Amino acid sequence: MAVARTPFIAGNWKMNLDHLQAIAFVQKLAWSLADAKHDFADAEVAVFPPFTDLRSVQTLVVADTLPVAYGAQDVSAHDSGAYTGEISGAFLAQLGCRYVIIGHSERRTLHHETDADVNRKVLAAQRHGIVPVLCVGETAEDLEAHGASAVPVAQLRAALEGVDGSKELVIAYEPVWAIGSGQAATPAQAEQVAAALRGVVAEVFDDETAKATRILYGGSVKAANIAAFMREPNVDGALVGGASLDIDEFSSIARFSKHVGA
Repeated sequence: MAVARTPFIAGNWKMNLDHLQAIAFVQKLAWSLADAKHDFADAEVAVFPPFTDLRSVQTLVVADTLPVAYGAQDVSAHDSGAYTGEISGAFLAQLGCRYVIIGHSERRTLHHETDADVNRKVLAAQRHGIVPVLCVGETAEDLEAHGASAVPVAQLRAALEGVDGSKELVIAYEPVWAIGSGQAATPAQAEQVAAALRGVVAEVFDDETAKATRILYGGSVKAANIAAFMREPNVDGALVGGASLDIDEFSSIARFSKHVGA
């Protein structure tokens, strides 16, 4: 039986747009969605700016009551202390961040984050009432050696150690070989892995938690392919990278994000 989960379109800006550009972008995004008569009850749209933009985005969203959520691109595993350059979940909570991306492939690769690091960050986010957007995914080498779901499933199991299943969690499947390549996974490939990930949530927690958990696909998502992904029963939205920096493209992705039934 189909389960109603609110589609979620998340835009990861990575290291792009300063705070002034962020203000202009969020204003234009809200206008674009309003002009398109986007129903925010049908899909949730969120942006993930750099840390230096968050206060500006918060002020704009709160002042104009914009129906756009926002979050951070990372969080420290530590709540406070001598951790130069890190950002506590307590700080993000004070800025009204609803979400935080954890375990993105760029953090795993460029900053050598381990599964244990990712787990500690998920726990830190939960301590401060922030919803983790937990990223998992395989490289081309992983895909060839182990198949599509083995590595993401192992990453998810490790990340969920000690996690409170009663608190909201979003999972993002991002095949590393598809990110920024222009070559997305097929909807069938995304569905296969998303179904396996939902099975892990059911095993670790329970069936009801698994049914309620939103699972996103990320990797060369565009307005031209989002509808095909959203037809898959276990794909509930997208974590969008490069296309999230283009107002027209990103708003188009959001408009096409409503489930259309397999």
